Amino acid sequence: MPLTIDTLVTGPMAVNTYLLRCDDVCVVVDPGGMVNDPLLAFLQRNQITPQAIWLTHGHGDHIAGVAALKDAFPTVQLICPEADAPMLNEPQWNLSASFGLSVVAPQPDRLIRPGDSLTVGTARWQVLDTSGHTPGGVSHYCSAESAVLTGDALFAGSIGRTDVPGADGRKLLQTIRDALLPLPDETNVLPGHGPGSTIGRERQGNPFL
Repeated sequence: MPLTIDTLVTGPMAVNTYLLRCDDVCVVVDPGGMVNDPLLAFLQRNQITPQAIWLTHGHGDHIAGVAALKDAFPTVQLICPEADAPMLNEPQWNLSASFGLSVVAPQPDRLIRPGDSLTVGTARWQVLDTSGHTPGGVSHYCSAESAVLTGDALFAGSIGRTDVPGADGRKLLQTIRDALLPLPDETNVLPGHGPGSTIGRERQGNPFL
């Protein structure tokens, strides 16, 4: 069964939540909505039980749907970048408190670091260091599918904010240059917000790079 990638825009911050499906395995990346969210309705309508939740980083808009998914699917495994794990249960650190919210998520079932790999069925994804927007931000890259999930590190024509607590602008630019720009031009960039792009397009035309 080939890999399919569905995109749902979730939560008040319009997070791109991705559903990766291959060989009857489903992974949810960055669930941004809360209880009354299209993601849960989509999963239930299509009778899909996710096996894992992957986080690209620990900001509140990208983790807001984790608790609801855990409640609906108790066996789902939460996989989080190690350096961002402390943000999950601290609204001040994950920035949700700045919006008058108190977003928290359960403790991760597995912590990952750059250099690790994850699988969805037979599709292998590499964990890349794209920290700088947060201390432990990562991207997930699948060479066989020519796709990289960049979270809030790299967008179409832009990069992640670095004017927030825990961010480091120089580091973000360096990790983008080291981890993302060397990828093949045709690699599809699937960001945490907004439209997609390609590595080639961003290397040539992104004004921040």
